[in-house]
Amino acid sequence: MIKVLFVCTGNICRSPMAEAVLQDMVNKAGLADQIEVDSAGTGPWHVGERAHSGTLDVLRRHNIPYNGRARQISPADLNRFDYVLALDRSHLSYLRRYANGSDAEIALFLSYARQAGLVDTDEVPDPYYDGKFDLTYDLVLKGCRAFLDYLRRKHGL
Repeated sequence: MIKVLFVCTGNICRSPMAEAVLQDMVNKAGLADQIEVDSAGTGPWHVGERAHSGTLDVLRRHNIPYNGRARQISPADLNRFDYVLALDRSHLSYLRRYANGSDAEIALFLSYARQAGLVDTDEVPDPYYDGKFDLTYDLVLKGCRAFLDYLRRKHGL
């Protein structure tokens, strides 16, 4: 089982959106028995809360289900997951400091889409502050497509 964890700040906007989009793609590709997807935040501010209404709205408009609750990343996550994907550079820096010898591939989520030529950035801006959830969704969608292609090539799926 390939285990993927998306990480953002509070686990209510970007990382749950990425979790839901990748899970939807995995399900539609018939790979749910081979790829597990989750998300977490670097901080405790929203633990137990539902995703932001903007995230839930954009997912609903694209017929992507999501009913997760925010949680904070734990030390065990860095040993449990094979891929720990940061939504921006501050999260990547946090994860690298926190990794402490983890074997997980820790990377910027959009780096896969950037390498594939699908985007010209490697960070997903936080819609919590500007309300640009559709822009976030567009970047997340491209990022998930590229990352799933990467997993298929790397793991022969």
